[in-house]
Amino acid sequence: MSIRTPDSLLAAIDLGGTKTAGGLVDSEGVLLHRVQVPTPARGTEKEMAAAVAAVLDLLAAHPGWAAVRAVGIGSAGPVDIEAGTVSPVNIPSWRAFPLRAEVAAHPAVAGLPVVLGGDAVAMTAAEHWCGAARPYRDVLCLVVSTGVGAGLVIGGRLHTGRTGNAGHLGHITVDFDGRPCPCGSRGCLEGLASGTAIARTAAESGWRSPDGDTSAGAVAASARTGDPLALAAFDTAARALAAGIAATATLVDLDAAVIGGGVAQAGDLLFTPLRRHFAAYAALPFAARTVLLPAELGTDAGLIGAAALARTASR
Repeated sequence: MSIRTPDSLLAAIDLGGTKTAGGLVDSEGVLLHRVQVPTPARGTEKEMAAAVAAVLDLLAAHPGWAAVRAVGIGSAGPVDIEAGTVSPVNIPSWRAFPLRAEVAAHPAVAGLPVVLGGDAVAMTAAEHWCGAARPYRDVLCLVVSTGVGAGLVIGGRLHTGRTGNAGHLGHITVDFDGRPCPCGSRGCLEGLASGTAIARTAAESGWRSPDGDTSAGAVAASARTGDPLALAAFDTAARALAAGIAATATLVDLDAAVIGGGVAQAGDLLFTPLRRHFAAYAALPFAARTVLLPAELGTDAGLIGAAALARTASR
């Protein structure tokens, strides 16, 4: 028995430093088909463009491609949605690369609307469409992983800002005399709360893994055994996140903050100190009512989010 292809689908591209994924998503936000290729992040501009083209080729080979009404792209940033360009920090060959035009020029896309956004904004769109942020009108969604990205929903609508970088929470200063950041500032939230930062904080405090693994995952494993240095590293990350979320809640009067990404997979190791520190920083009653929630969509969030960005163009 064959499965009927929906009459209307959205194509999605999720471009990151490790992999470039593609998907077909239905009108309810269900990911029906997924493909991916490695991202040649240290390759040339043409090699990067070829990876994107390969993903589109794979998607176009699916029987459902004929039902695609728009294409959404979620890319590592910074992005510029006005110009349609991307300059991912971890992809040196792409600086102001015209990714939207590159995708639009692919033969299979053939005049379909193409919408570009940052990967954290895409995750925000996904969680608000069919994830943990769905019940709320004013939400901050964070991706806490190798870096820290975020996006905003204000008044029930995705708020991207003019260039598409609104909600870039990882690069607000939470420590005036903190670590220099690759962005050019110092004391950035990302430098304390990302997975990379957790591993660095633990190592600088004297923590050592029994097997030599220095990753944030290894720090989490030690923290689960009660290692005080590992627990302190997660507490530092949670405190930085709490300060950033509380500042945002005070500024825009949030209903909720949704936290996803690899670091959030640590569960209570992160969320228990996060809620404790948030209670201290969100001192005003309207900010204190902000609900802190784990994201729901996991590894599918990037593709569902890219599709969500394209929804308005397909209507």
